[in-house]
Amino acid sequence: MNSLLELALVLSLVAAACALPGVFLVLRRAAMTSDAIGHVLLFGIVLAYFVTRDLDSPWLLVGATAAGLLAVGLVEALTQSRRLRSDAALGVVFSSLFAAGVLLVSVSVKNVHLDVDAVLLGQPEMATEPRWHLGGMQLAPVVVMAGVLLLNGLLTTLFFKELKLSTFDPELAAVLGFRPVGLHYGLMAVVAITAVAAFDAVGPVLVVGFFVVPAAAAYLLTNRLAMMVLLAMGGGVVGAIGGTVLADTLNTTTAGAVATTLGLLFALTFLVAPERGLIAQWRLRHRQRQNFEELMLTVHLLQHEGMPEEAEESRYSNLAAHLAWPPAQVDAVVRRAERRGLIVRSGEQLQLTAAGRTWAQSVLHRDTTFP
Repeated sequence: MNSLLELALVLSLVAAACALPGVFLVLRRAAMTSDAIGHVLLFGIVLAYFVTRDLDSPWLLVGATAAGLLAVGLVEALTQSRRLRSDAALGVVFSSLFAAGVLLVSVSVKNVHLDVDAVLLGQPEMATEPRWHLGGMQLAPVVVMAGVLLLNGLLTTLFFKELKLSTFDPELAAVLGFRPVGLHYGLMAVVAITAVAAFDAVGPVLVVGFFVVPAAAAYLLTNRLAMMVLLAMGGGVVGAIGGTVLADTLNTTTAGAVATTLGLLFALTFLVAPERGLIAQWRLRHRQRQNFEELMLTVHLLQHEGMPEEAEESRYSNLAAHLAWPPAQVDAVVRRAERRGLIVRSGEQLQLTAAGRTWAQSVLHRDTTFP
């Protein structure tokens, strides 16, 4: 297989595997847990190396997983103590274990080729090389990540209902006997295992990117959880492939190119998402402002309808003074109200239509439904 295609395949597997638990992390407002886990893995790797003295041993993955679970447990313990908020607990545990891992590498493993820069930044370019020995077989990251993806997909399918309910309504989940605390620790265990495998394949920078960015983009695109999961996986794969091609084209680092591509995809989604995107929100506010202006005009006309001053108050040339609007705004609002059938204009005089009168009356009765 072509090395570029193989690298794109590995990164796509990592993206899809991370997206599955990443969706639930984003929805639970625990997205940065993946960052903490991704960095404290070094602590577990070094401790496992002290025991095995073999950089190719799969026990290093076991040690990294244990460190991730330890970090989750410590964060939960500090949070449950009610002396620290969850974000502060995360910062304390993350920085402490990360610093301990770096210290152990720099002080205790000086004569061993353990590249700190590679550990910190990651080397996705090496993700196609076999690096683990198990039972006489050499395991490449592509095999490990394929297994993790299958595991995550199976667990998400089996526990989808429980994860959905415990994410959106943990109190109801507890009442129904779903054990939200156990589900939370189970999810964190999956996050830790996925982060370990992804850390080995692509490094911590992309681990966080693949966990958080596709899920955050998918959140802007849909209100359905199942669709959000599929969109997150698809977005991660697109970012992985696009970033790999970009890195090859520009002859630059794969990690930086993929992370940049993910950021650009999120920025595009943030801009053009149908309901939550920046453009959609601007259009919504613009429509609301126009509706409010037309509402003010109809209410003004209704309040003076049948009164002695009606001719004066409903005169087009006087609206700028009565409503404190500039002439250009008056002209725009009157034209829109005419198009919507709220008013009719006869020379300088404006009159409400039946629809405009009904709307204004309903608004005065605190029913603000727009026609």
